[in-house]
Amino acid sequence: MTQKLDLDAIDWRILKELQLDGGITNVELSKRVGISPPPCLRRVKRLEEAGIVKGYRAMLDGAALGQPVVAFCLVALKHQSEADLRAFSAALRRWPLVREAWMVSGETDFLLHCVASDLAAFQGFVMETLIPSPNVDAVRTALTIRKIKDEGLVAIG
Repeated sequence: MTQKLDLDAIDWRILKELQLDGGITNVELSKRVGISPPPCLRRVKRLEEAGIVKGYRAMLDGAALGQPVVAFCLVALKHQSEADLRAFSAALRRWPLVREAWMVSGETDFLLHCVASDLAAFQGFVMETLIPSPNVDAVRTALTIRKIKDEGLVAIG
């Protein structure tokens, strides 16, 4: 559970460094933020326990691993009751091509970030899985051309 913490300048520097390199050692992190390792580790643990630091991941190159196709799907549902939204959310969690998903406001209900091995695999997912899904009214897709910016998800001064 995330709790509200009063963050000082050192906490913000720690968060910025962790977002740049989640695998950094505590010793290197402490050097970069200008404090000794023991208080640095305590601060990191406090940020983790507060739910501000949710976890650590390796950033993989999808193209190098045979998944070069990145696309986004905007999905509109026929009905938006809480039960309908929950049902669609549960279904999309089972679809391996969907790597991230957001419920959004506006003309569509969901934005899906998809990664596939090739265009045929993505098209198959859209035509055979997504469009026929219960309660799906419309699907718009956008194939990416190239990634222009790849920053951490939270902007830190």
